Amino acid sequence: MSRQPFNYERVYSGGEMDRWATPPSAPSPLRVGLTRRMRIAKCPDQRLVYTNRLVVNDRDFSKDTRFVRINDRFMFSIYPSSACLPGELGPAGLQRQWAQLSINQEVTVEALDESQAGIYLGTMDVELSFLTPSKETALRVDADEVAAGLNSLEGLIVSMGQPLVLDFHGNALKAVVAGLAGVPLDVLRGADAPSDSPATSGMLTSATTVSVARAACSQLDLQGSTVSHKANMIIQPDFRFEDLGIGGLDREFSSIFRRAFASRIFPPDLVSKLGVQHVKGILLYGPPGTGKTLMARQIGKMLNAVEPQIVSGPEILNKFVGQSEENVRKLFEPAEREYRERGDQSQLHIIIFDELDAICKQRGARSDSTGVGDSVVNQLLAKMDGVNQLNNFLIIGMTNRKELIDDALLRPGRLEVQIEVGLPDEAGRLQILKIHTAKIRANGILGDDVDLDELAALSKNYSGAEISGIVKSASSYAFNRHIRVADTAELSQDISDMKIMRQDFINALDEVRPAFGIASEELEKYGDIIEFAPHVADTLQKIRLFVEQVHQSPRSPLVSLLLHGPAGCGKTSLAATIARSSAYPFVKLISPEAMVGFSDAQKVAAITKVFNDSYKSPLSLVVVDNIERLLEWVPIGARFSNAILQTLLVLVKKLPPAGRRLLIVGTTSEHEVLSQMDMSSAFSNEVYIENICTLDAVQKTIRHAGLFDSDGPYQALFADLGDYLHGRTFSIGIKRLLLLIETARQDPDRHGRFVSEFCSVC
Repeated sequence: MSRQPFNYERVYSGGEMDRWATPPSAPSPLRVGLTRRMRIAKCPDQRLVYTNRLVVNDRDFSKDTRFVRINDRFMFSIYPSSACLPGELGPAGLQRQWAQLSINQEVTVEALDESQAGIYLGTMDVELSFLTPSKETALRVDADEVAAGLNSLEGLIVSMGQPLVLDFHGNALKAVVAGLAGVPLDVLRGADAPSDSPATSGMLTSATTVSVARAACSQLDLQGSTVSHKANMIIQPDFRFEDLGIGGLDREFSSIFRRAFASRIFPPDLVSKLGVQHVKGILLYGPPGTGKTLMARQIGKMLNAVEPQIVSGPEILNKFVGQSEENVRKLFEPAEREYRERGDQSQLHIIIFDELDAICKQRGARSDSTGVGDSVVNQLLAKMDGVNQLNNFLIIGMTNRKELIDDALLRPGRLEVQIEVGLPDEAGRLQILKIHTAKIRANGILGDDVDLDELAALSKNYSGAEISGIVKSASSYAFNRHIRVADTAELSQDISDMKIMRQDFINALDEVRPAFGIASEELEKYGDIIEFAPHVADTLQKIRLFVEQVHQSPRSPLVSLLLHGPAGCGKTSLAATIARSSAYPFVKLISPEAMVGFSDAQKVAAITKVFNDSYKSPLSLVVVDNIERLLEWVPIGARFSNAILQTLLVLVKKLPPAGRRLLIVGTTSEHEVLSQMDMSSAFSNEVYIENICTLDAVQKTIRHAGLFDSDGPYQALFADLGDYLHGRTFSIGIKRLLLLIETARQDPDRHGRFVSEFCSVC
């Protein structure tokens, strides 16, 4: 059955086309500036596809109509032909796909002349590929010839993203418009004018400069001077860095971008002229909770690359022989396949390894006999920088234990960019707080008394994960205020007025403690200092000078101080008091009490961990208490642990990393023993802590402890002590004296009990 002409009467009956009172049987040609409803049909002749114009009936449009706009959006140059039925439009298949048109669809058509077509094109960038993807081969194409063919389409109007069809030596090619820049007509005729401006559509002329690039999915081998040398769009065009949702890592992101991605933005031919290889690996290391995994995921999102493969280190391992190595090879298969097909034009493949230390430990360090761990490392090394090198992948590894990673993996050509993701500073903590409270602030739930700058200052040495925990903990306090607990938990009526107040955050700071913060629970066990004699205040002032020296002096990144004196003279309490009042963000106590039952190796590991953790904080204080007990020294046989001794000797003298400061305070009751071990000389300063040796010091201590409720008993007690101590010398530790006072407090005759106990000791 033959196709029927388009029914104009049905289209023009009412609606927006009722300007024609009587539908014409043979409508007049559509004049410029007017619109009409028409029907979409197939292109009547496949040979007309190569005109890249919209085929129309030669009687449907006036002679001055050169272009049409369909549905007030898509513009086409027209090709009048009697092969097309009246009232119909004959776009090719590619044109229908681009303009989102269907066969028999009714569309609104507006006639345009040359003055309404927009600007003239100064430059046009196209991406070339085969028209039929199944016919893709590595065909060598002269880009200059393709550009000349496109210039021959003079007068054709094109738009961004529009596909054009070309015949190249019998091969049907597709050129998709990827970039346009327009200029006034007089510029095309040779006049001086400013540089081209970006455009979304325009008219081709014989003077338009055409640049040809290979499409992402194509295997064409482009040759010639018009091959495009434009920059690679390595970053997503709609990506914004503020959308990352990561705070406090601006410096790290800048370093990663400069070292790992800057070279990938330049055209491959320019990079090949420099003879440089792209960075293939990034290692992110640092304490837990600082945003390493989140950063790696966001890097994958911001890059215009293949969907990243995210794999955890332990997932690589398999119980079957050879399967672990096979899992590593499978990760690289997509990159290898595309590199074989497209070479340097292939897309970037990203592989993200979480917990990299699980599979890449130092070779030879494992005690098992399987050798699987070493084989996995060898396989990864070969894939990253082996005989058959690839240049289209990027590995991002993450670990908390950089020291465990095999050295061969850290050399240039593999994981050469190594970024420490440390604890955020105050500005970084403020960014993180703003990110985690964004919805709270946007919905008006944050209390007016909450100052994020204050919270950032109070949350020293908190990681990003711990700051997130603070916000969740503060929210739980706010939730709890609006829950009525009876037989069942019910919500209160004023839930709409819920606010998260400043006190909620203060409570959360007490509840969520940082892993690299102050060991407050351990330090609070030790009492305050009693200034029973002038030398106590002098000693405190001297130690505080060392604290300020580390804090202020740029030439003293490491200060070590040894407090020595008789047992029970208050060395540990003095060290704890200084630690609590120092305002250092990282304070840890190394005590033999916490290592009861540990082997030498376990003690060495525990001590080393505390010092390594201290290097991650900008300002740290480590108290090494009771050193002779840590060394397991006993006078009988003079036994001690040489492994622990050597560890302490090294760590006490080891300078912290650049930008970090460390104060070490050690205590001992066996100064002579440590001198024989060369331990005391490892400390840069020593302070001797005296016992109580005067009656006046005893009296001040008793009054401070509050043994009696009134002054009379004190006078009687001091008189008896004076009579007993007259002409005698004595020495008693503050710890022993306080114990005597507490013992006497339990006896009804406090006076008699204290004198008796004191005389027996002294």
